[in-house]
Amino acid sequence: MLNQKELEKYLSICMRSEADFAEIYEETESSETIKTLNGKLEDVNHVLVQGIGVRLYKGFNSVYGYSNETDENAVLPLLAELVDAIGKKEDGPEVALQEVKYENRHPVKIDFEKVSLEEKHGLLERATDAAFGEDPRIVKVQGTLLNVNQKVQIANSNGRLIGDTRVRTRLMVDAYSQEGDNFQSGLNYNGAGMGLEFYETVTPEEIAKEAVRVALVNLQARDCPSGKMPVVIDNAFGGVIFHEACGHALEATSVSRNSSVFCGKLGQQIASTCVSAVDDGTIPNAWGSQNIDDEGNFQKRRVLIENGILKSYMIDTLNGRRMGMESTSSSRRESYKFEPTSRMSNTFILNGDAEFEELFEGIEKGLYAKKMGGGSVNPQTGEFNFAVREGYMIENGKITYPVRGAALIGNGKDILWNIDKVAKNLERSQGMCGSLSGSIPADVGQPAIRVTSITVGGTANE
Repeated sequence: MLNQKELEKYLSICMRSEADFAEIYEETESSETIKTLNGKLEDVNHVLVQGIGVRLYKGFNSVYGYSNETDENAVLPLLAELVDAIGKKEDGPEVALQEVKYENRHPVKIDFEKVSLEEKHGLLERATDAAFGEDPRIVKVQGTLLNVNQKVQIANSNGRLIGDTRVRTRLMVDAYSQEGDNFQSGLNYNGAGMGLEFYETVTPEEIAKEAVRVALVNLQARDCPSGKMPVVIDNAFGGVIFHEACGHALEATSVSRNSSVFCGKLGQQIASTCVSAVDDGTIPNAWGSQNIDDEGNFQKRRVLIENGILKSYMIDTLNGRRMGMESTSSSRRESYKFEPTSRMSNTFILNGDAEFEELFEGIEKGLYAKKMGGGSVNPQTGEFNFAVREGYMIENGKITYPVRGAALIGNGKDILWNIDKVAKNLERSQGMCGSLSGSIPADVGQPAIRVTSITVGGTANE
């Protein structure tokens, strides 16, 4: 990392321009991905990412450049190019930095870089053995272990110098089941902003057995019927619909450009009164947490919706300027190669007051989406299409047979109004979120919710 004197020199050069703000972001990231097939090592990939990103503001506009070299011979030409792009001046303020110290909210006990490959392979072997031991119909098991250690340092022309270390791990298991010509799969994964101590509380065996359970359920599943019907969406990764169809539309990235369905609706009711949602980047050791955002501001818990009322957007500094609003410490980026913008961290619907069983009462025919899969969304309109990875029909208030091939099709702003019951079983799940500033780790989550009407796409001939 650059030292304080170097950073002060470079920022002072940046301010000899028409810019009113300058920022330098440095990053060193070490990551590894270990993959197995039926317990045998298939691929081990180690990646080291290192570089610097420089950003200048002039009013509502910005220029950004980056380099994977941080020596003076690389940095000075980069700064000169950015200064020329935004407008050069003869002089400007000399920047003096003050380092900000704080207590790390996300301690790590077992550093993956100090653990042997054999031991890390052993975690995947344990998962594989557990999967095969569950049922003879399991015919293939793929495992993936991801470990990341990212160190960042951020300095700006306001005099702030601050750093952060972000460590995270995730284990994924794909279990494949077969019965005759019927071949199905089940996927499960868990992760956290922790070291390998995470697998002392959430074991590889538990992760694998859940993947097996889904794979075996799908062997018995029938084709899903289609049509508009009530849907109960379970907790944890069920929150991906809120994240994608509503969360992105609450980011200043879209709000500042007037391209969100929620523009100009602060203080207005945008959802059923039983819906409250937050974006919380402060949860200790959570997958999407950080001590600071990628502009060097301390992370926060942001109340987005309270009893159906829109309370806040997620705002970065530049888009906040455009909106006439303060940053909510929501600036994130994949790496130094990306200019940061407003992004989610750990985003979830809060617990309601309904018992889980109450969500099924009164439904003559509906769908229980126990596990959600991937999908797509148009952030300007909120229209989405999401696959259901594990689903069941609801008949006369009871969960009946499993179905496959189901998809949920709708609009984010409509689904918020159609939620009429929220359970008390909040859980979060881990994912990677893509947007303008790249792919970042983010938790999604919710308790189980009931949507009174949503279009279900299915493959059954009725």
